[in-house]
Amino acid sequence: MTSIRFLALAVVVGLFTSCEKSGSNAQSESTPAGASDNTKAGEAGPIVITTKSGVEMVYVPGGEFMMGNDRGNPDERPAHKVKLSPFLMDSVEVTHAMFTKAQMSDPSHWQDNPQKPVERVRWRDAKRYCDERSILEGLKPCYNEKTPDWDCDYSANGYRLPTEAEWEYACRAGSEGDYDFGSADKLRQYAWFAENAEQKTHPTGQKKPNAFGIYDLYGNVSEWCEDVYSPSYYKESPAVDPRGPANPGKDVKRVIRGGSWKFSAGQCRATARVGERTGDTDACFSTDYCGFRCVRRVTPGELKELQGSKTAK
Repeated sequence: MTSIRFLALAVVVGLFTSCEKSGSNAQSESTPAGASDNTKAGEAGPIVITTKSGVEMVYVPGGEFMMGNDRGNPDERPAHKVKLSPFLMDSVEVTHAMFTKAQMSDPSHWQDNPQKPVERVRWRDAKRYCDERSILEGLKPCYNEKTPDWDCDYSANGYRLPTEAEWEYACRAGSEGDYDFGSADKLRQYAWFAENAEQKTHPTGQKKPNAFGIYDLYGNVSEWCEDVYSPSYYKESPAVDPRGPANPGKDVKRVIRGGSWKFSAGQCRATARVGERTGDTDACFSTDYCGFRCVRRVTPGELKELQGSKTAK
């Protein structure tokens, strides 16, 4: 067992065991039916809160991990040690119900079920949703919409896209292999991908969660991250809370992480990377395998307050 699984998580669990997990007594619009704790990451199971707007989020403890894969594709190398601050992450990908609640126009191809993840979402529209959700909950938006890149204020308490490092750390959940649950032959239990998705998306949370209690990281739709994509970035990445390379100003691609309904098992690995144009200036953007989920920063004091109330303040 790694230090991430026990040391980092056990410290937090020990501090807050008197607080009741809000997701255990009430099911939010984004909470998967029949969801149960996965205690692989710690004996007490995931730490879950329900936000003011009814979205279930999972606490991801800060810690160190080896990011990347020396045996993977060239852009996954070199494996390098990264230290991250704690954060909250949506337990499921942003769904149609969550997207429209923020009064966003839904561009998705599959809209037959409100609990399916949104897709065909441009990178900037994903950021716009983050700001709208922040405003809806009385939080400070992270993005400055007056700047060309919608610059992110990481000190704000609102929602934003995860950094690439945060996404991989959450997906690995203390593991060191391609999947936190072991080998690819178990992938059908955790993900909708090319072999079982029948060429379409599915309602979120139907498969098993990873060890942190987060669903659909390995499949259903891939997910936008905050970072500019660079195939060589790992050679120069900072060791603490990396936020990706600077915007090169032309031919900009952003990082997409996670498997999707059309990806092979190999493309669903925790360390697999994809660079995708944002679609922000493309009227015909139709990447129907790409969605997103939100994160927000959290201190131990804020987490204790969130756990101590039925809804986030």
